[in-house]
This record gives sequence, C-alpha cells and structure tokens, in this order.
Amino acid sequence: MFAKNVNEITKDDLQALIDNSVTEKKTLEYKQSLPGNLDADRKEFLADISSFSNASGGDLIYGITEDRDKGIPKKLEGLTIGNADQVVTRLENMIRDGIKPRISGIAFQSIKVLESKVALLIRIPRSWNSPHRVTYKGHGKFYVRNNVGKYPMDVDELKNAFNLTNKRTEKIKNFRKCRISKIFSNETPLPFNDVAKVVLHLIPLISLNSNKRYDLKKISFSPSKLPPLNHSGFTHKYDFEGFLTYSNDEMDKTYSYVKLYNNGILEVVEGKYLNPKQNDGKLLIRGSAYENALIKSLPTYLSALKELGIELPIFVLLSLVGIRGYLMFVGEKIFDVQGNTGINRDNLLFPEVIVENYAAAPEKVFKTCFDALWNAFGFPESPNYDNIGKRKK
Repeated sequence: MFAKNVNEITKDDLQALIDNSVTEKKTLEYKQSLPGNLDADRKEFLADISSFSNASGGDLIYGITEDRDKGIPKKLEGLTIGNADQVVTRLENMIRDGIKPRISGIAFQSIKVLESKVALLIRIPRSWNSPHRVTYKGHGKFYVRNNVGKYPMDVDELKNAFNLTNKRTEKIKNFRKCRISKIFSNETPLPFNDVAKVVLHLIPLISLNSNKRYDLKKISFSPSKLPPLNHSGFTHKYDFEGFLTYSNDEMDKTYSYVKLYNNGILEVVEGKYLNPKQNDGKLLIRGSAYENALIKSLPTYLSALKELGIELPIFVLLSLVGIRGYLMFVGEKIFDVQGNTGINRDNLLFPEVIVENYAAAPEKVFKTCFDALWNAFGFPESPNYDNIGKRKK
C-alpha cells in the first residue's frame, strides 16, 4: 500500500513497483485486466474488495501484468478504457449491490501510463464495521487476506472480527465520556470560563486503531487552518498532547479553543453561544446561531485533517455541556421543555455521525444532531431545514 494519498500516486510510483520487484502482499495486489460481467468475475472482484476491507485495507491495481507464481509485477501495460467515469461507476455499483454491510471510503484513481492507456488503482480502507460478506447471487462468504492472498474466514476469525467492531464502538464512547466529563468539570487544556459549552469531536477511526502520531507542523505553521469557533482573534501553542488554537476574553480566560491531538483527533470547545452574559443573563440556546457556526466551520476542520493525510472514516460527535435549565430561543420566542424547567440534564450527547467523504455537505452531516436537540424541546426536527431536509437560507 502506497504511503501517499490516492490522488498523489503517479505512473512513476507504479513503475517503481516493477523496477523494485515489489511482491504482492496483504495490502497490495496486481491485476492485468478489469473484472468482466460473468458471475465468476463479479464474485472474484467482490471477494478481493471485501478481503482487503476485512483485513488491513490496501491497494488493488489494475493494468499490471505479474508472475502469478511469485506475485511479482512484470510490466505496466495499462488498460484501454473509453470512459473512466463509467468504469468506476460500474465497479462502485457492483460493490454497493454485492457486499454487505456497505464498505465506506473506497477511492478510485485513474493513472495515465501510456498515451492511450491508464492504470486503475482502487484503495480499500480497513473497515470500521467489518466483517463484510459477499452477497452477490447468494454467495454468502466472508473473506480476509494474508501475505499470500485472500481466503474465506473461519468461525474463530468471524468471532474476532465482530468483537473488534464492538471494541471500536466502545473506544469511541469511552473517549467521548472521558472528555465530556473533564470539560464539564472545567478540566480543559486552558483555563476556561465556567459556562455551558458547545463541544465538537472529530475522531478518525484510524486514531483508535494505531499508535500513529501525525506531523502537526503542517497545521501549526499555518494556524489559520484551525480557527476556534466564534472567535475575534486567536493565538496558538503546542502542549504535551498536541496543538491548540484559542481565544481569550478580557479576563484572560479562554472562551473558545480547538485542540488537535497528535493522533489526529480534533476537539472543538466554544463557550460564548451559551453564555448567559450574551443573553441578558438568561439560560438560552439560540438554535440558529450555533448551527450556522458549526456548518461553516466543519469543512475547515475536515480540510486540516485531510492535509495531515488522515484516512476516512471520521466520527463526528456533537455535545452541549452544562446546559441544565436552558431554554430554546427562536426569533422572539422562548420554548421550554415542560413546566418552564428547561433541560433537565447537565449534558446532551447527540448521536454520532460518520463522515466517509472529505467533501461531505456539513449541513447534512449535522442534521441528525440538530434534530435531536429540537426533539428535546418537543419539535419533530430542526426548523432550519425544509420538508425535504435542505437547509433554509
């Protein structure tokens, strides 16, 4: 598997595999031609894709001939493809219809190798919700990979795969629980105003499954790539766990910060939107203001993670912390919960959302979270979307 983003891989990178006799392995496989439309071809293709995802992920490269006995690439022949987009669509449809559950984050890259030929690289990520089964025409098998290729999973391997998925879910929940507890207690990286807070976590799956540390200099050299929410100017610094940008008030207390952990996790905390001083001393949630701020900021934060080379998927977790007794303010109206008591819990932790594409529309990413808050005040959904789920202007 190349240590590069898919869109950075060139003909020279492919040729280097041949020149250096890089053998097939758990994360790399060569194919001379694309899968055809016969059932056997489709099943073989789906088995290849699912086996990568059920193992460590990897690159599947079409357009390279190989020594089948040794798994060594021989020649970069390329493929004659009339319309690469149509080919990719066909393969995407095969994957979508023939593998369950759906695999997220598969990327395709067409690479020109000759005047009229291309190679097609498919990067399959390690799955966050494995194991995946080939379901095409009732095939019903689970595949995984080792250094000599793919094979059907046995019962013990299936049990381990299901257990691993459950452990990942628990890791996310435990991380969130720990951080929300500390933020609620004002155990933050910087002295923070003792107010209710909007908290956003972006947790890449890969950050939970490895000890990898990212080179944060790519961001710290340009801290404007990581602006705090609702800031009127900010500064930055490193700490033991990563890099921070933050804004202080006139009392030198922080009211907004972004912390990028060394492992790629991002924590965003903001304390002005819910501060009673901004609302004549009242405990109010201004539904539209914080929604708009989050929608505007999410692409910036995702762009920073993309620049670090962090693999998808990324879990997005939104929380409101310290909001017991808060009421909803919309226009000139205040909406309580029941009996004018406001929210009857300290923290609201909204359902996690999974980002599988760095170009994901932020208003769609957050809609489930926003709806959940409005549900707490008796609304069926956020009134800031129309009846087909499109954000109102």
